[in-house]
Amino acid sequence: MSLTAEQIQLVQSSFAKVRPVADQAAAIFYARLFEIAPQVKPMFKGDMAEQGRKLMAMLNTVVNGLTNLDSIVPAAQSMARRHVDYGVQPEHYAYVGSALLYALGQGLGTDFTPAVKLAWTDAYGLLSGVMIAAAYPAMQEQRA
Repeated sequence: MSLTAEQIQLVQSSFAKVRPVADQAAAIFYARLFEIAPQVKPMFKGDMAEQGRKLMAMLNTVVNGLTNLDSIVPAAQSMARRHVDYGVQPEHYAYVGSALLYALGQGLGTDFTPAVKLAWTDAYGLLSGVMIAAAYPAMQEQRA
């Protein structure tokens, strides 16, 4: 699976609109994540504002790297393997994707068009697939 140039442009231009309200977007993301997946809340210890800044910085890196996926895949794989130590399970990625789309929808309002939503869905699907494969290689072997 890969992203089209149009999808990359939609993700990048829409994220640029969210960047000025990054702190609020991160707060919306975590509120939604904990609402739909309360079982993950104990994984988050410490300052949630700081966690939100880390989330937005990571998203910024990923969004900027979409034109050269090879540049971001190693970091995404490494992060996924670290998250296993925090208790992250493969099914948690769907909750994160849902919370991300929700936060983007709230942050973008009417600019969160069906095309923008699809572009973000595909981008997250691609990246989460890479991360799950890196973090849970035994699952991939079972599917083969």
